[in-house]
Amino acid sequence: MPLDFTAIDFETANSSPASACSVGLVRVRDGKVVAQTGWLIRPPAGHDEFNEWNTRIHGLYAHDVVNAATWVQQIGSLCAFAGADVLVAHNAGFDMNVLRRACEATGIDAPPYRSLCSLAVARKTYDLDSYRLPKAAAAAGFGDFPHHDALADARACAQIVIDAARLAEAPDVHALGAALSIPLSAPLASAPQRAVA
Repeated sequence: MPLDFTAIDFETANSSPASACSVGLVRVRDGKVVAQTGWLIRPPAGHDEFNEWNTRIHGLYAHDVVNAATWVQQIGSLCAFAGADVLVAHNAGFDMNVLRRACEATGIDAPPYRSLCSLAVARKTYDLDSYRLPKAAAAAGFGDFPHHDALADARACAQIVIDAARLAEAPDVHALGAALSIPLSAPLASAPQRAVA
């Protein structure tokens, strides 16, 4: 199997994992970036307040997403781009939780994606004083980029996995996970939806 995956990064409006306000997606085929996209998201109702701390990190405000597609409107585009790929993210637990919780908040089933964490990959591949995304990406040969821009972060994450696979001589993400003793996550599952009487 070739080194095929989709790197993903979410930014959130506040501390709620359901408050996705931006996503970046990067498609990798045979170890090369072949497509990338990203867009703003209007977070689900009840999760749509923009916290000052989050805004300080990513620079997005409520007025930036007022005309953006809602989670329900955009999830189909996300899935169409990622297809059946393994999703790769830096601290994948965070990004996969955003995906799951935003689906739960809007009453839709989470798509059953498996994931690989590029943070864990970087820790097993490089000897660094910090494994934050900018440092790990630099070790992978990906220079300065606007950290916390979702698309730039997804691109940096993709480069870490591409470089790690090269160094480990791993032909695909499954082999990379096995070589580094990092299991791919189980497929996402939504919490059961309550029946409406």
